[in-house]
Amino acid sequence: MSVHAAGGLAVGLDLGTSGMKAVAIDDTGAVVARAYATYPTSRPEPFAAEQHTSDWICARDVVLDGLARATDARRWRGIALSAMLPTLVELDDSLGVIQPAVTWQDGRADNDAKHLVAAVGAHVLARRTGQRVDGHYLLPMHMRRRARDVAEVSMLVGAKDLLFHTLTGEVLTDPSTATGYGAFNPQTGDWDDTVLAAAGVDRHRVPTIAPSLTMRSLREDLARRWGCPKLTPVVLGAADSVLGAAGLGVGGSGTGVSRSVAYIAGTSTVILADAPDASADPEGRYLVTPLAEGGWGREMDLMATGSAFTWWAQLLAAGDGPSDLLEIAGDADLLRTPVFAPYVSPGEQGALWDPALTGILTGLSLRTTRAQLAGALAAGIVVESLRCLEVLASASDDPHTPVAVTGRSASSSVFLQALADASGRSVHINPGEHDHSALGAALLVWSHLGRPVRATHSPASSQFTPRAGRREAWLARLAEHDRLHDAARAG
Repeated sequence: MSVHAAGGLAVGLDLGTSGMKAVAIDDTGAVVARAYATYPTSRPEPFAAEQHTSDWICARDVVLDGLARATDARRWRGIALSAMLPTLVELDDSLGVIQPAVTWQDGRADNDAKHLVAAVGAHVLARRTGQRVDGHYLLPMHMRRRARDVAEVSMLVGAKDLLFHTLTGEVLTDPSTATGYGAFNPQTGDWDDTVLAAAGVDRHRVPTIAPSLTMRSLREDLARRWGCPKLTPVVLGAADSVLGAAGLGVGGSGTGVSRSVAYIAGTSTVILADAPDASADPEGRYLVTPLAEGGWGREMDLMATGSAFTWWAQLLAAGDGPSDLLEIAGDADLLRTPVFAPYVSPGEQGALWDPALTGILTGLSLRTTRAQLAGALAAGIVVESLRCLEVLASASDDPHTPVAVTGRSASSSVFLQALADASGRSVHINPGEHDHSALGAALLVWSHLGRPVRATHSPASSQFTPRAGRREAWLARLAEHDRLHDAARAG
């Protein structure tokens, strides 16, 4: 069967922080099947976050086996990829994996990042890369590992780069994934040799950078396993933040692109808006992100929001995750809760960008209720989201641009209404779809085939409109966060 035959399906595969998601969509953009598999994160010492790539491959097989059972795999027209960023995988001379992988949650390479920044110069590095490089980027992670381990590393790759290699046999990276290394120059679209040299990494030890729509054929043994056509295209894809925005219809030049800010609430929260060009922010408040089908984004990442919800819910015996906690928080006025600065990862990569920040909770009394404690964390995340949206507005984003939301850690009507009130923007969500990064990846298949479509969203989409008089109260809450930061630094 020809991969260009009518009635086909496009598959999107998203390697996330806690699990692998896969969706199959038809040529109208509607999801016809989906699958999910989890894998663990190991934390062998303080600030560590490691995963075994063998768990990723097992999860890949589970979800694609599931899609093959749920659909006729002979109809698959291609598979496109998305993955968490940045996550370090080191390969040996035979391109075998040197275990374990170091995920973006790992915080052990901050000192190595400081050495890299000092060697290049903070302003020079930010101007060359459009990034604020810290210990969560691949080069500092590798510098830390190199100083401690004796294994000979032939190549550094990201999580999606490895996934592409396992499916096609070739190692490539795309521009958005390359930003997570800390040495991608958006002005040239290539590696920055000055930054690589400062990290002690030769150019041949990083993958070739190729456009997101680059295709290689699926390995024959895997095509036989899933029963899909021989030479099924595997599309290189992009970072999960970029494709999450694309799945929401935000950013780039694809069909049906909307004028919105993407708010992607997973283990962390990504806030991404269109940018007119690749110019770095002189104040270093946001990151420059290449979009999958052309153009640029301004991105800010709030660390550990979803995992903070899960941690707080378990501490309060309020269930296992964000939805349980936010259901309890619905009984509280979020503006009348204790003040919670939610940097429990620790550190922050939003508008503040400070790896030394830790969580602060103040305003407790014997009358504080469990609902107020639950609401305090939600309010803290709303405040830091407001801070990011204010930065985007000041950087030329229209302050009235709507916010398109996805993710289970922001699906509560209480949270969404608070976000609308605080930002002064309308907030939209499709409560029936959470797999927007996998969905955005699947859309790339149709773009690769020259038949771009937009996602088909449920008519159950909800909109939250700002209420009069609330924004001022949220701005006052933001000022209270600032006072807490200043007091913590002074102390």
